[in-house]
Amino acid sequence: MATPGERIRKVREKLGWTQERLAEEAKISKGFLSEVEGRGKNISLDLLLRIATSLGASVGYLATGEGDQPGERKPVVIPSELSEAAEELHLTYPETRDLLEAYNSVVARRSNRFKGTMSAKDWKDLHEALKNVIRKVYG
Repeated sequence: MATPGERIRKVREKLGWTQERLAEEAKISKGFLSEVEGRGKNISLDLLLRIATSLGASVGYLATGEGDQPGERKPVVIPSELSEAAEELHLTYPETRDLLEAYNSVVARRSNRFKGTMSAKDWKDLHEALKNVIRKVYG
């Protein structure tokens, strides 16, 4: 069974990217990426999310191999409510993409019951909740 590192390498190579390019896009070191791909080094959810976002792949696929395999990069569609929240929170585009990916990976895919539209306040609340979790985990 393939490891997350092997799936990352496969997607990266399919895109024609070097390790240097992915490391730069995901804001991680090339050495760390090399260890993940080559030696199966464990990777945190935060870093896997950054890599997945950079590659246009889902965290679920990279972590488990289940779900849709990434193809060509699809355009990122940022809901207007998220755009409004991001502007109020002074988030950069990559931070806004990360928040959208976190939502898609954790909230929307875990429940078929949630079909509503997130308001700008909901996005800000999600951002704050994620910041609190990251603070608790990483100090």
